[in-house]
Amino acid sequence: MKIKVRITSESTGVVEAELFDDLSPNTFRKIVEALPFEGVARRWGDEVYFEIPVHVPEENAVEIVEKGTVAYWPPGHSLCIFWGPTPASRHPDEIRPASPVNVVGRVLGDPTVFSRVKYGERIRVERAE
Repeated sequence: MKIKVRITSESTGVVEAELFDDLSPNTFRKIVEALPFEGVARRWGDEVYFEIPVHVPEENAVEIVEKGTVAYWPPGHSLCIFWGPTPASRHPDEIRPASPVNVVGRVLGDPTVFSRVKYGERIRVERAE
């Protein structure tokens, strides 16, 4: 199953993403059930993350992701968006979360737009009509 969502912040405007249940179906279901939600942005290298009202354990969690990945970080109860290396990355082409994440989607278009997001900025995620 796939659904489109809009991720909105003051710095990025509206960015479309696709959530899917291929890799982490329980996590996907819990996130979709919680929509819409807002969070306060945090940055960690080329990653933005924000706490969401979802609490699930690791589910087919991965340690390396691709540019544009949307994932859930279980320890922080957070949705994460990746567009480049993080402090945990071991070389410039690697995108490594702080700890394993449940992959639930991808950004449609250029994910580097999230480099504009400022720490403390509000981010909203809602279903795209």
